[in-house]
Amino acid sequence: MHIYLLSILFGIIEGLTEFLPISSTAHLRIAQAAAGVPLDDRYWAMYAVVIQIGAILSVVVYFWRRILKFLITFPRGAAGDRTIFNHPLTLTLAAFFITAAPLLVLKKMGVISKNLESLTVIGCSLVIGGIIMWIVDVLCRHPRTLEMEKLSLPQALWIGLAQIASAVFPGTSRSMSTIAAGQVGGMSRAAALEFSFFLSIPTMLAATAKDLLDTVQESGGGWHQFSSQQWLALVLGTVVSFIVAWGVIAWFMAWVRRHGFVPFAIYRLVLGAAVLIWAMK
Repeated sequence: MHIYLLSILFGIIEGLTEFLPISSTAHLRIAQAAAGVPLDDRYWAMYAVVIQIGAILSVVVYFWRRILKFLITFPRGAAGDRTIFNHPLTLTLAAFFITAAPLLVLKKMGVISKNLESLTVIGCSLVIGGIIMWIVDVLCRHPRTLEMEKLSLPQALWIGLAQIASAVFPGTSRSMSTIAAGQVGGMSRAAALEFSFFLSIPTMLAATAKDLLDTVQESGGGWHQFSSQQWLALVLGTVVSFIVAWGVIAWFMAWVRRHGFVPFAIYRLVLGAAVLIWAMK
């Protein structure tokens, strides 16, 4: 398949799955494997991370009024009941930093890159994450934190720790980890989802920047290792992921307010089982 068609396909998959609790990494790696792309290919491994920029921008565009309000009202908050230590912006950064530090160590150890190449790990993570999501969604029916603005520091740190699993075990899903952790920590579905969206901005930006830096360093400090066609395909995939992700955010926010996450848990179980069967062949 032509590289541009592959890029459009992968961009659609990224946009559709980045914020749904079904793992964009798993879907991209599965799609790449099905298309005959080697899972250890340096370009496509970088591509899978970089096109997340499109998804990040879709969050910023969708929530721009909310982000602006947080900036204007910092640190007291819109209701005047926040401080510099528990304002939503501070808590978002706190959750990010508690995720980032351990991941830098694990990345240097090669744990993350190794698991990205394993369909078995991806399949197991999909299944286990689906089970956890189902249990959490059924049991956590009485939240005490109904709005993201009422999030506490312990809740934010707990969600940040949970986010680590999604990077170590591809297929876990960053959104699944943060949403489920938020529900376990006493947040409503909508509040946990919103915080997951906001936390995705620094997390995905940092992951993208680190991957680009590693690629440059591994290539001797230059960008010439990839062709102009490859860079154009990367831009194309990023644009497609932005458009699709923006639509998914709008739909998902409305869905969560009326339904639960069980349908996504069932989907994860079915897909995970299929991946494990495939990996055993």
